[in-house]
Amino acid sequence: MTPRATTRWPRRLALLASALAAFAAGGFAWYRQASLPVHEGERSVPSLAAPVSIVRDAHAVPFIRAETEADALFALGYAHAQDRLWQIDFNRRIAQGRVAEILGPGAVDADRFLRTLGIQRAAQSIAANLDAETRALLDAYAAGVNAYLATRTEALPPEFLLLRAPAPEPWTAADSIAWSLMMAWDLSRSYLNELARLRLAAKLTRAEIDEFRPPYPGDAPLPVADYVELYRVLGLARGGATAVVEQATQLAAAHPVAGFGEGEGIGSNNWVVAGSRTASGKPLLANDPHLGLTTPSVWYVARLQAPGLDVFGATLPGVPYVILGRNTRVAWGFTNTGPDAQDLYLERVNPADPDQYQTPDGYARFDTRTEVIRVRGAEDVRLVVRSTRHGPVISGALAAVDRALPRGEVRYVLALRWAALEPADATMRALRGMNRARDAREFEQALRDWQLVQQSIVFADVDGRIGMVAPGRIPVRRPDNDLAGLVPSPGWDARYDWQGWLAFEALPRVIDPESGVIVTANHKITPSGYPAHLTSEWFLPYRAQRIAELIESQPKHTPQSFKRIQADVVSPAARDLLGALANVQPQSAAARIALERLRAWDGSMAVDAPEPVLLHAWLRRLRSRIFDDDLGALVPDFVAPSELVQATLNVLAGRTRARDWCDDATTARRETCDQLAAEALEEAIRELARDGRDLLALRWGDVHRAVLEHRPLSNAGLVRDWFQLAAPVPGDSYTINVGQLLLRGERPFYTRHAASLRAIYDLSNAGGDAWMFASGQLGHPLSPQYGALLPMWQKVEHLPLHWTGPREGEANARFVLKPR
Repeated sequence: MTPRATTRWPRRLALLASALAAFAAGGFAWYRQASLPVHEGERSVPSLAAPVSIVRDAHAVPFIRAETEADALFALGYAHAQDRLWQIDFNRRIAQGRVAEILGPGAVDADRFLRTLGIQRAAQSIAANLDAETRALLDAYAAGVNAYLATRTEALPPEFLLLRAPAPEPWTAADSIAWSLMMAWDLSRSYLNELARLRLAAKLTRAEIDEFRPPYPGDAPLPVADYVELYRVLGLARGGATAVVEQATQLAAAHPVAGFGEGEGIGSNNWVVAGSRTASGKPLLANDPHLGLTTPSVWYVARLQAPGLDVFGATLPGVPYVILGRNTRVAWGFTNTGPDAQDLYLERVNPADPDQYQTPDGYARFDTRTEVIRVRGAEDVRLVVRSTRHGPVISGALAAVDRALPRGEVRYVLALRWAALEPADATMRALRGMNRARDAREFEQALRDWQLVQQSIVFADVDGRIGMVAPGRIPVRRPDNDLAGLVPSPGWDARYDWQGWLAFEALPRVIDPESGVIVTANHKITPSGYPAHLTSEWFLPYRAQRIAELIESQPKHTPQSFKRIQADVVSPAARDLLGALANVQPQSAAARIALERLRAWDGSMAVDAPEPVLLHAWLRRLRSRIFDDDLGALVPDFVAPSELVQATLNVLAGRTRARDWCDDATTARRETCDQLAAEALEEAIRELARDGRDLLALRWGDVHRAVLEHRPLSNAGLVRDWFQLAAPVPGDSYTINVGQLLLRGERPFYTRHAASLRAIYDLSNAGGDAWMFASGQLGHPLSPQYGALLPMWQKVEHLPLHWTGPREGEANARFVLKPR
């Protein structure tokens, strides 16, 4: 090759690289434009009775006007598909247990679990049992989704291309119900509490478990039988790991989460005040559900107008109607009640025949079905799902532990009874009634049909009525049930079977209280002497008490004062914990300075403050110091999460008797709580001051960031940052403006669980209605609306709700659907 040729090749390669880059840039620009939702113009679509207009404001909120209710739901389905196509399709795959079809072997375990649980089968059964009118309306919504799939001119969103996922299949009414069941699944966690106690029974006594997982403040432990002794007799406890304890461990780890939330802090705030407590003389209502932070948000805000229907609020993509919001006359908000509507049963397998299990009337055969899980890049997985008279054998989802033992050996499996898996459910009819209610009486009547998962629902109407009802399907247990759903029960003993459902009239309710105030924040809502058992796992009352304190701090409230309450970041739990640590005497100068700052601090978890960092780093070390030696191998699952506030307070205050928790069993000396606390503070200070950092220059927002996960591309390192969002935020697990701490992993102070929506409803109709959620309306990551609301949400700002639709000059896009 000549010298001239050797100089020519680099130039050619450079030109080729430039051409390829230009082609790639041009292709990207073309794809971006071709794949973004089209919000202008009109389309002719099948299954529509009359034209429907969809006017989107500057934040892409659709205002849907239709001539019939069915057409309004059709248009909502169309809008959901336009703006959240990947989200609704992937969510459907989660519910159906079909994620491995696109993600491969790593998703098989979650698919196994959800196939075993039978979410899609239950949804199909519920859909088949709906009344004709409700079913027709769900079919209208599904027809809207399918009309978009059939007529779309847009390219598929980027997730489909990156994951090589096929175009979505037609939507069905059962798909909508299945996603609502996934919401119920994420909000129903009592079976996890049972698994926790089963695991703890292998290490601790019953009295020690009651101290480690104490009852609600002011309550005594449930008067149940000594289940640790029961499990010892059955060969399941106090003797080391057994097959069932191993099942419990892996089931807890395998718990699939759909995106609504997980862990301590799950829940919400809502409150309502009567006109006697407002400047306008009409009720005000606030709601901020605390769910898993995702992008796009679990919520999609919309306005629906049709004869008999005029409603605005948060919808769930994939599900018709407004879930949280208001119509022209009634407003409402939810918090999770957290009832014990799940029971685990130890089913004893026949030693002579592994296809049978023991019942009160002898042995019966497991019901079985075979599921085939298709796996990208691997062989199909055949799953034999067994069920007992109580429900699915969920330990059967774990191939590694639910293995056959030799004949003649006693073997147990775990079956789940869950209220939401019943074959009939009228919750969709309840949603319709709530959306259409003309006053508080009609709204309460609609709640009779709410069966999905118990919620503490506050409501108010323009006539001045306020109320709270906690509807849901709550199991009634027999008087001789001496385990009360607290732990897995022997399935062969009939006294642990459910006896029906709690009557609607017996559910907790408050109507027009004399105080003019109703607050729920996942705390105990049942009054003293309430006869029914809902749960023993109420969330600590810190948020509820703080809300009530701020409401009482002024005589008359406005939408602005409600916004300030939603933004409050004072942690009463932090104040209590520091009070319990009043006698700590640290040795180093740095630790003494840190403690002085903490003792002068008001407990405000502000982003620019160092005190939250100092406190939570200290508490993390202290919990480890107190409990690690007692829990042993259970430490990673039980000591790291932030759920030990009450247990820690009880230990520090000397209110525990079953064990000296502060004495380290692995050392010869006898430690006191104050000694452990001082040593834990020194450890935390050394950790925080490494590399010469100034302790007082620390900022909570630097380590406490809200992470809005994308399903599933937050798990793909190369593209994670294109899809996932994050921002520094204030708060902790016990502030009104919540920012849950899991306190584990490489970033222990990050939060993935906070206010997924903030809303304020002004029943004076004076323009005080406002809303905000954490990401943006559109789920397309190349859209300017993707994540557009995050800065406002981060600062607890709100957008106004305009009942007349976008104001003159504000409409961003007009779209018309016409019958074909």
